[in-house]
Amino acid sequence: MADVSVRPARAEDVGEIARIQLATWRTGYARWLPESVLAPVTAEEAEWLWQAAVTAPPTPQHRVLVACEQDWRVGFAAFGPAGEEAAGEDPAGTGLLQTLLVEPRWGRRGHGSRLLAAVVDLMRADGVQIAQAWLPEQDAASQAFFRSAGWAPDGYARSLQTDGLTIVELRLHVELTAEPAGGPAGGPAGGPAGEGR
Repeated sequence: MADVSVRPARAEDVGEIARIQLATWRTGYARWLPESVLAPVTAEEAEWLWQAAVTAPPTPQHRVLVACEQDWRVGFAAFGPAGEEAAGEDPAGTGLLQTLLVEPRWGRRGHGSRLLAAVVDLMRADGVQIAQAWLPEQDAASQAFFRSAGWAPDGYARSLQTDGLTIVELRLHVELTAEPAGGPAGGPAGGPAGEGR
């Protein structure tokens, strides 16, 4: 059996987190996002943003986790309080999964499911009652992954403008007060994982 784990991110993980993010975006989103949107983001900019998220989060409930297989870092997740994005819900009891990415070459090995299960466990420990994630409407693989874990659309959508392109995101949610019939809201082993801004 492979040596796999999920753990809190550390400062020395930041470079790999940025690399995984850019590699995953450029591989997974190239089908429907133009190069003009994906190319300008540099590794240095991504590292700078993740350095702050990992080493100086705004609250103790803001966390970044990494998925590992042996000595390789293969994916990560970032989450925290939903705050103003908790439209229609109690902000104090709502958590937002901002990002969950697994590098494509490490897909279908359960890393996304382990990350999602760890996020849900930590949110529950923080007293979160509803977890939310925004997913691009065109990202069918990520939507299927979250739905298989018991998440469902809640009727909210938003439009983001970038480089003259409109990206529609749908909001999925799951209630954390009770486990779904299939087990924890972390989903089955395997499956893709996508960006959930």
